[in-house]
Amino acid sequence: MISPRDATGPGGYLKELFSLSGRTALVTGGSSGIGHAMAEAIGRAGAAVVIVARRERELADATERLRDHGVRAAAISADLGDPEAVQRVCDQAATFFGEIDILVNVAANNIRRPMSELTPGDYDTTMRVNITAPYLLGQHFGPRMAARGWGRIINVGSQQSISAFGDSGAYGVSKAAITGLSRSQAEAWSPHGVCSNTIVPGFVLTPLTEPAQAIPGRVEALAARSMTGRNGLPADFTGAAVLLAGDAAAYITGQTICVDGGFSVH
Repeated sequence: MISPRDATGPGGYLKELFSLSGRTALVTGGSSGIGHAMAEAIGRAGAAVVIVARRERELADATERLRDHGVRAAAISADLGDPEAVQRVCDQAATFFGEIDILVNVAANNIRRPMSELTPGDYDTTMRVNITAPYLLGQHFGPRMAARGWGRIINVGSQQSISAFGDSGAYGVSKAAITGLSRSQAEAWSPHGVCSNTIVPGFVLTPLTEPAQAIPGRVEALAARSMTGRNGLPADFTGAAVLLAGDAAAYITGQTICVDGGFSVH
């Protein structure tokens, strides 16, 4: 409880505005990269966090790192390309710390081949992980958030959500779709206190982009395209995550927000 005096000071005001205490978040792709950075930020802002990823060892290590920061954390190992695994996440997520208030969809795959070489299996795998899983998780948790009168959904897109480059392929199709998903979710549930938005990164140095990083000169060329002169890091997404996950973002919904160092407009 913040006293009137505390609330008038900078620390008290910011705590009141951005605190996520009493909330519970579900973060897919939460064992590494952007997903882990966002899970840590949301947790350190006060929320309990349930992270989802495939690899059990990495998931256990990530959960331990969260707990080292004082975050109440739990984990579910699941392949989000499997509809039965997605349903298991839906069934289990609220058993750790209570109902999910904040859903963050970060998990994705990117099969980097020329468009003409992509197989039907490549397309199906990409869609199941990158757009079908976020859709199904939203269909489960969104109405429950709306029934309680408060919720936040953060979907993570890509530069391919808004432009094409670097063998966008099926990944580009899925990431264009994720922005539409956020708008549809916002239309459906914002009247009931649920905000849904898409964060669009620039080129970020994470395990997902390691194939691109391995191309000689690619990292330097992409850094030069950014207005800031550097590529993104997972830590660059912590502030946006805390903002969009909390009360301060109550009037931000249906938006595509680029956190990209100016990459998209340069």
